[in-house]
Amino acid sequence: MINSQSSIVNNQLNEEEATMIKGAIVAIVTPFKDGKLDEEGLRGLIEFQIENGTDAIVPCGTTGESATLDHTEHKRVVEITIDAVKGRVPVIAGTGSNSTAETIELTHHAKSAGADAALVITPYYNKPTQEGLFQHFKAVSDACSFPMVLYNVPGRTALNMLPPTVARLAELDDVIAIKEATGSMQQAADIISLCGDKITLLSGDDFTAFPLLAIGGKGVISVVSNVAPRDMSGMIDAFEAGDLEKARALHYKLWPLNNAMFYETNPAPAKTSLALMGKISSAELRLPLSSMLEANLEKLKKTLSEYGLI
Repeated sequence: MINSQSSIVNNQLNEEEATMIKGAIVAIVTPFKDGKLDEEGLRGLIEFQIENGTDAIVPCGTTGESATLDHTEHKRVVEITIDAVKGRVPVIAGTGSNSTAETIELTHHAKSAGADAALVITPYYNKPTQEGLFQHFKAVSDACSFPMVLYNVPGRTALNMLPPTVARLAELDDVIAIKEATGSMQQAADIISLCGDKITLLSGDDFTAFPLLAIGGKGVISVVSNVAPRDMSGMIDAFEAGDLEKARALHYKLWPLNNAMFYETNPAPAKTSLALMGKISSAELRLPLSSMLEANLEKLKKTLSEYGLI
């Protein structure tokens, strides 16, 4: 296990430690209270995750509402997470933006704060070419010299980073993994075929976590882990232990939650679930996200009840 306080030299993972970026990794929500960051709530969620077997924590990802955090809040969330984790599991800080300069700034901060790696999304809205994508990530690598997990999620960015581009980036020393959220097994298999063991493939969608393991993936950066961390970590552990029957059973057990977390735009269902479970004091979101519609809320409550979470 990586210890941010003792086993990282100049914040750079060695080859052995880089392999620790795997397993059930939670894209943790950012709890709010009265419009402000709920620091106590965040610390509580981190303890809940670690106690239930989560292998690493991602603050300030999409699920953490990074798009509506100002820079001071963003940096504070990363700092709180690192402090609360205390080296027990890796912290992979979300630092991506559609501005390369802003990405570099946030990545520098994550490095100086003691994170173990950065999760860097493809630039959204700008729609760069594949060459532009390569140059963006290379610029971040050159400027920061910090372990980087690429994040490809065309449904959010209107841009797909293609496997040949991933293969080029896998040649950079800092690029250690990719969160692949296209939902395409063909694209995932192409990445493994082109990159081999130069990069760790992580699912970016809970519904593909199990099948991605079967083709060579090493884990998932998960939304569902917010509410059912023990089952998600159990599924990954069972697969790694060769117990495919147990892993498959947990995959299908989690299936209703995979769907429920997207009854509305993520992270509204995840936050609402955590509030209903008593894990945070409020399901508060920031505009333009809003509280769940009553019909979807009732569906969510039914799913959570049937799962045994409320």
